[in-house]
Amino acid sequence: MQPVKILFVCHGNICRSPMAEFIMKDLVRRKGLESRFEIASAATSTEEIGEPVYGPAARCLMANGIPFEHRAARQIRKGDGVYWDFIIGMDSANMRNIRHMLGSDADGKIHKMMEFAGSDADVADPWYTGDFDTTFDDLMAACRGLLSYLGVR
Repeated sequence: MQPVKILFVCHGNICRSPMAEFIMKDLVRRKGLESRFEIASAATSTEEIGEPVYGPAARCLMANGIPFEHRAARQIRKGDGVYWDFIIGMDSANMRNIRHMLGSDADGKIHKMMEFAGSDADVADPWYTGDFDTTFDDLMAACRGLLSYLGVR
């Protein structure tokens, strides 16, 4: 059985998308399903390429008991549209950029994060809002919803 491959995408790949990546990895790990998933994150921009998880985002993950490892921000690539099963953007601007960068979504792989929490809302960017707790809560709800969507209880 091939793993379900999920790529979370935000603007810089230092706040929202790595938070989603590590939340999802933790949820999957707690269910003993690591072998059934491949989970990563990427950026639409080049602004933060090579940078680690942003300090306040890392502190929010730690405060909520979510383990994470060092990683370097990377930009989404054309081949990601073929490789990943789910490409999940955090907000409307990310969605536009993902579609522009990857082209057609004939396979229906591109999704907006909060759709898995039953909403069309954007995941607010804590780089600007400073509210990492609300972002964390939104990401946790959407990750749980995504697992449910995938039939994981």
